[in-house]
Amino acid sequence: MFESLDVISQQIVPPVLNSFSDQDSRVRYYACEALYNIAKVVRGDFIVFFNQIFDALCKLSADSDANVQSAAHLLDRLVKDIVTESDQFSIEEFIPLLRERMNVLNPYVRQFLVGWITVLDSVPDIDMLGFLPDFLDGLFNMLSDSSHEIRQQADSALSEFLQEIKNSPSVDYGRMAEILVQRAGSPDEFTRLTAITWINEFVKLGGDQLVPYYADILGAILPCISDKEEKIRVVARETNEELRAIRADPAEGFDVGAILSIARRQLSNEWEATRIEALHWIGTLLARYRAEVLSVLDDIFDTLLKALSDPSDEVVLLVLDVHACIARDAPQFRQLVVFLVHKFRIDHSLLEKRGALIIRRLCVLLDAERVYLELSTILEGEADLDFASIMVQALNLILLTSSELAELRALLKQSMVNPAGKDLFVSLYSSWCHSPTATISLCLLTQAYQHASSVIQSLVEEDINVKFLVQLDKLIRLLETPIFSYLRLQLLEPGRYIWLLKALYGLLMLLPQQSAAFKILQTRLRTVPPYSFSGEQFKRTSSANSYSQVHISGGSHSTEDGDNNQDTGIVPNGINFMVRLQQFEHMQHQHRMHTKSQLQARHSTSSTISQEVQRPEEQQRPPPVQDLSRLERLMTATFIS
Repeated sequence: MFESLDVISQQIVPPVLNSFSDQDSRVRYYACEALYNIAKVVRGDFIVFFNQIFDALCKLSADSDANVQSAAHLLDRLVKDIVTESDQFSIEEFIPLLRERMNVLNPYVRQFLVGWITVLDSVPDIDMLGFLPDFLDGLFNMLSDSSHEIRQQADSALSEFLQEIKNSPSVDYGRMAEILVQRAGSPDEFTRLTAITWINEFVKLGGDQLVPYYADILGAILPCISDKEEKIRVVARETNEELRAIRADPAEGFDVGAILSIARRQLSNEWEATRIEALHWIGTLLARYRAEVLSVLDDIFDTLLKALSDPSDEVVLLVLDVHACIARDAPQFRQLVVFLVHKFRIDHSLLEKRGALIIRRLCVLLDAERVYLELSTILEGEADLDFASIMVQALNLILLTSSELAELRALLKQSMVNPAGKDLFVSLYSSWCHSPTATISLCLLTQAYQHASSVIQSLVEEDINVKFLVQLDKLIRLLETPIFSYLRLQLLEPGRYIWLLKALYGLLMLLPQQSAAFKILQTRLRTVPPYSFSGEQFKRTSSANSYSQVHISGGSHSTEDGDNNQDTGIVPNGINFMVRLQQFEHMQHQHRMHTKSQLQARHSTSSTISQEVQRPEEQQRPPPVQDLSRLERLMTATFIS
């Protein structure tokens, strides 16, 4: 009897299957009824036709005729019962067909497919989990279906599979990780949440299997940290922390370069939270795999420098932390400062907006003295004199105002008696010469008052311009801050600090009388007590105004202004102020020549353009009389309070 049933099924089933494609809906309906009756009789013997039957049912599930659909559903339930109780069903032969059909968009077909996946997964003898990578992407694709019912069914199936993964000792995490990474970037919110939830579990469970996929996983996680949906952000942050806590070995396939590449790419992400986490990753990799990171440093260094222009202060501070970590080694430190100066040179707005923040933070992370010495060395030989002047003025302002540089200021105040302070003063002086006001500020800070007076008197007409007066205005206001409280207290002994008084009066004489800075300094000088003055002291001061005075050598040295003539030679601490003044004058001469050449070039260009556009009769006219008082009025207006 069994042999006759098998023969019947072999002879009858194929013609019936062909009838499923008939144009007449009645033929398709009767074909469903006929196959239903055959299946009830032969049961498991027609499993050999399962793929053809499944394919036919897949199409009939979306049939245009409601009666055919109803008949197909009845047949489908019977076939499911037969398959679940049969030991002849081959999952290996079925999976390719299922994988092919998973991309169908028809909602009825999708329901049909999810139903079969759920039924087959419930059969203990069928290992659907082992073939999950083959149809996982299709299930995720259904999560964004317009039908709520289909989304719910797909989510239910995925939840069941995830639970099985948690309980299974053997899972192919790698292939599925690739699918999840793609789905984590889906425009559909529910799909992203499900994908990131799966990734979270995979990171916890995957172990060594996921090592080659860490970069891809990180690339999926970082954007989700800034997702508009809070649930996704929470899961993404948790996953990110889990992933960062794993200590993988590069020898076992952990690709540090790939992780760095992902982090570098995310530094340009539009969302601040993602950029911050990308920087945390770079910092983590530097701490754990320093040698590997430094070997590919050129690939990320330029991006890190560009990140200094980030609109977020928190991002900039983290970038500086990363830079400081890189710059622990001397070559990298030098490279960092050189690149930083170059960045300031080509982007003046960065210096203006973030210069103070960047310099102050680096001083905290890398030692203020080391940072300033390196910057000074670079700026001393800077070819762009205009930039050098601007940069020195910025560094000088940071030096005089930042709490982070308090120790550096304290060291400079000891320059006249402390060898370390002296070396620092001499090193900074070489580049500070680019700016007269910065040089004067440095001298006032180090209490080299006589030299400050000499610098002031060495200024020539070309040096006293609007830019200089603007900087001088800032200096006068700084003299009223707590940083220069020691200087103001020294004014209580004018007879002892004669050169300080002369330097301050020299500054007063350079300021326009109507400026606010003039009134501030004049008011301060009026408070100087007169009782300590002596005619003899003024006489000595006025006569000691050249470098041809007596050379002082040997003996103990005091920082008191009236105790020595600093600019008559080499003071006991070894600072040759005569050479320093020559150095300053030489640098200022270079700046004057540079300014003249720029003016000549502009004049030549404007003259050429003017001659080209002038009419012939205009060329015969004499040039208009220049308003010689325009600059004077501009300078005065700048300083009116």
